[in-house]
Parts: sequence; structure tokens; C-alpha cells
Amino acid sequence: MSILPVMILVSMLVVLGAGIAFFWAVEHDQFEDLQSPAFLPLLDESEARPPAEAAAAEEAPSEPRSGA
Repeated sequence: MSILPVMILVSMLVVLGAGIAFFWAVEHDQFEDLQSPAFLPLLDESEARPPAEAAAAEEAPSEPRSGA
């Protein structure tokens, strides 16, 4: 029975940590846009990247990888 106070303390610390993480996420606008991230996997690769990154990826020469 001596483990019971330790487990109660550990569970209270876990709940406190989860509460801190939740309020930090709300404060830093992690829940502002809930619709757009759901559509990102459906977009083509060229549409998903910003235009500057897409242009840089097209201009970069592709080097063949060695199998060794």
C-alpha cells in the first residue's frame, strides 16, 4: 500500500502536465485553423509547396544514387 501515494502523485503530475500543454497550445494558436491541414494530403505536390520551393526543386538537377 505504500505505492498508492506515489501513484497518486504521479497521476496528478501527469494531469498537470497535460493541462499545461493544452493551455500552451491554445495560447500559441495551435487550434486556430482546423480545416486547412485536413486538405493538405489531397493536394498535388506542386500545389502543396510554396512557389519558391517548387521552383527551386524543379531547377535542381537530380543526381543518380549509387546502389553501393
